[in-house]
Amino acid sequence: MMTLQQAPEGPQLRDIHLPPSPSWWPLAPGWWGLVVLVALILLLGIWWWRRSSRRHKSHRQILTQIDVVAIRHAGNAAAFAAGMHRLLRQTVRLYDAHSVHARDAAWRAALAQVAVDDTTLDRLMSLDAAMYRPGVTLDEAAVTAAMHRWLARALRKRDVDRARRELRHV
Repeated sequence: MMTLQQAPEGPQLRDIHLPPSPSWWPLAPGWWGLVVLVALILLLGIWWWRRSSRRHKSHRQILTQIDVVAIRHAGNAAAFAAGMHRLLRQTVRLYDAHSVHARDAAWRAALAQVAVDDTTLDRLMSLDAAMYRPGVTLDEAAVTAAMHRWLARALRKRDVDRARRELRHV
């Protein structure tokens, strides 16, 4: 009789091992491109915000000067008119440096470069005459409101650009 022999034991086999998952670092080239794009957008956003906030701050300071002049020269029409007229002359330089020395119709045309109604322009034009006439009566509240309207519109960049474009086409 034959006896069955057991097979010799073979090598010990281990379970199947999967390779480790890929590392997230270093990033693939597409991710680097996305990081650079996000960084550029972020830097441009910060630059635009700082530029805008500086411009708005300067606009607020100019508009505040209207109230300072109105309070400082309340009751003195000639000094009030001179202070407001000085603010107008400073702002008109944004549109045309030569119009700073303009008078009468040329001055009205320089002020009309900002889109405002005729009543506002009439009140601003009254400053020119009120500066040199002692004892003239001037509606300071109406002139202050007209100055706020005109300067608020004049200080907007797009109005400056629009006025320049319209002047080129005339």
